[in-house]
Amino acid sequence: MAYFAALLARTEDGWDVSETDLDDVETLADLADLAREAAEDEETVLVFIEQEDAWFAVVRVDGEDDPRVFVSDAAAASRSSYGELVLTDELLGREGDDELGDLDHLVAELDEEDAEDSADAADDEDGSDGDDEHGIPSGPLGDAGLLIEFGFGAKELMDLAAEGSVPGDALSEIAESLGCGEVLEAVR
Repeated sequence: MAYFAALLARTEDGWDVSETDLDDVETLADLADLAREAAEDEETVLVFIEQEDAWFAVVRVDGEDDPRVFVSDAAAASRSSYGELVLTDELLGREGDDELGDLDHLVAELDEEDAEDSADAADDEDGSDGDDEHGIPSGPLGDAGLLIEFGFGAKELMDLAAEGSVPGDALSEIAESLGCGEVLEAVR
């Protein structure tokens, strides 16, 4: 299955967008280091990862802070080697040591009603609790508020994930909102 990954580095003039290769990236810490290398003066860098027709992820790196992660479909991502980069034990709510330390802040910042709606929708759709056989939840997981500062709200991000949008279209919509949609499409 094909994948696409891009770095969006915040600059004084907007966003500098470049396609990136994840073949040498093995962990979330490696991904964060790659993003920091693209940063200008410790500005924000976003990493967009898209696994064709299956899932997308947005990783936000601000200077030396721990990365913030949002994944559109954790169960789908878990079946991908690139998904393993962003699905840390902490993000999945499992005990374990991670090189980056405590990432509890990555739990989705959804209000209780949105969480209940997502669970109800998963139950209605397949009669299950929305988790795969390994306890990985189907559907969105992570920090849905990681783009609020750039004018893209948590509800908008959750809606893109919940609608089952084509991952490439979802990332294009986010990039358009950030003002770099044409640049992202040019590097695709």
